[in-house]
Formats: sequence, structure tokens, C-alpha cells
Amino acid sequence: MTSRLCLFLAALLMSLVPGSPARAQDTASLRKGMIGQWELSTTDRSKTCVVTLKPDAAPQGSKLELEPNCAAALPFTKDITGWNVKGLDIVRLQDAQAEAVIDFTEVETGIFEGLRTGEGVYILQNLAAARSLAKSMDQMIGDWAMVHGDGNTICGLTLTNNDAGHDNFQVFLKPKCDSAVAAFAPTQWRLEHGQIMLMSDRGETWRFEADDNAQWRLVPDSANPLIMLRQ
Repeated sequence: MTSRLCLFLAALLMSLVPGSPARAQDTASLRKGMIGQWELSTTDRSKTCVVTLKPDAAPQGSKLELEPNCAAALPFTKDITGWNVKGLDIVRLQDAQAEAVIDFTEVETGIFEGLRTGEGVYILQNLAAARSLAKSMDQMIGDWAMVHGDGNTICGLTLTNNDAGHDNFQVFLKPKCDSAVAAFAPTQWRLEHGQIMLMSDRGETWRFEADDNAQWRLVPDSANPLIMLRQ
């Protein structure tokens, strides 16, 4: 066996050993990135709690601070006394015995999901981002018009904050919509990655992106674009 091959195999084995430098570095990076304020919430954000994850050491983990209303909003938080990182990618909010109250894994950049058996899924996300999203959602609620590029209004609709499940909200079409929009018949909407998504009960989705004129255009674009305008 050549010396080069021996070195390669040794490096490969080291990368697989728990506690190796690469693993420790990944864990340390995640821990460092979690320091700060986070919003813990139900998926529809109807119940929220601000959690401040601190770098200070605590027995079997690190310290955290829960805002005063957390126990009322999310009763399970009364058992949380600290936090830790388990493995490479699990952020654990734990009790005084270092047992998991809820474990989170990252599903998108800065957004973590955790499941509590019998209760459902909870979200942990950067507080500033969560509040920015909430503000954006509030700005979307109300009456809109669908207009073609020639200025012809073809439909009116109302985006609401009525919970429709799965992070979606109810949308209602007004009477006398264009046949294409009426056939689409959207019943739900949400904001996702900066787009307004309208969804029908059949699983069809229309996506609208903001343009430079503060209008929302159906994508992909067309010669006679469909535009959503706030009323």
C-alpha cells in the first residue's frame, strides 16, 4: 500500500470518528450561529414566544431566557431551563435534567422545525426575520384586483388572515371574475420566498412576484401579464 493511499484512508477514518475535528467544528459553528433572539411559535404564528439563547454555560448546556408570556402562550416552555446542540444539527431546548423538551432541526436557512408528540409542529426562527415576515403578511391582507397588462381588470379578490391550515390563509374571489380566474378558483394563499402564492383546492398554484413598480406579476411572465394590485 502506498504512503499516499495510507494517508487518504487515515483521513477518511478520522472524518468518521465521533468527536473528530471536522465534527466539532460543525457543532461549534451551529452553536455560535444560534446565539441571539429567536421566535418560538406554532406553525401559523397564532402563539409566539421570544427565546434568547445565550453563550453562558449552564449545567449540561447553555443558558437561555424566555420572555414572561411564554408559559401562557406555549405551556410546555415552563419546563425549559437551557439549550444545547446535539449531534451535528439538533438544537435542543431542554429541562433541568438535560432531557429534550423539544428538539429542532433546520429546514431552511434560519428556520428550524420541532415536533412535540400529541401537540404538533413548532417553529424556531430568527426573531428579526419572523417579525419582518409578520409585517409583510399584515401588509398583504385586504382587497386586491387582478389586472392585465392593458389595464383591464378581470377579477377582485380578498386576502385574509383566516387560518386555512398548513401555514396557509383563506382568499375569497369577488363576483364576476374572468373565466380563467374563476376556473382556477383559489381558496388559499401564503407568502413564500418573497412570492404571493394563490392555491386552489385541486392543488393548482399561481405565483406572483413583486416588480420594480411595486406590482405583483404572475410568473412566468407573458406578453399580456397578469398583475395583482392592492386596492
